[in-house]
Amino acid sequence: MKIMSIDYGDARTGIAFCDKTETLASSYTVIEEIYAPKLVSKISSIIESELPEKIVIGLPRNMDGTYGIRADKCKELGRLISQITDIPVDFEDERLTTVIAHDILSSNNVRGKKRKKIVDAVSAVVILQNYIDKRKQ
Repeated sequence: MKIMSIDYGDARTGIAFCDKTETLASSYTVIEEIYAPKLVSKISSIIESELPEKIVIGLPRNMDGTYGIRADKCKELGRLISQITDIPVDFEDERLTTVIAHDILSSNNVRGKKRKKIVDAVSAVVILQNYIDKRKQ
């Protein structure tokens, strides 16, 4: 099943997809948009062109497992996406995904402005890879 993942951020939102065999997640793009309705419109365009069968949104949790304001924003994004499409929306714990993404980029010697532009897409990959790995267990 082709799955799309979203790492929703205040300024940038990372998008990733996995192949139909759910083996490998790959980065797709980073959307730079802070206004939620415009962001949803841009995500909708990607959905229309890529035709995912499921959407996974990273859900931020505090280290103690509780949810904060950011989690509410992610759930709201999921609700808005559900209103424009009939594709199932699921959520995946995204604790430490940005840290992991920075480690991946560091090990590949990606620094500075280039890192800032792609770290959210790499985070979306980590979220999606965690999700598909859990599905296989």
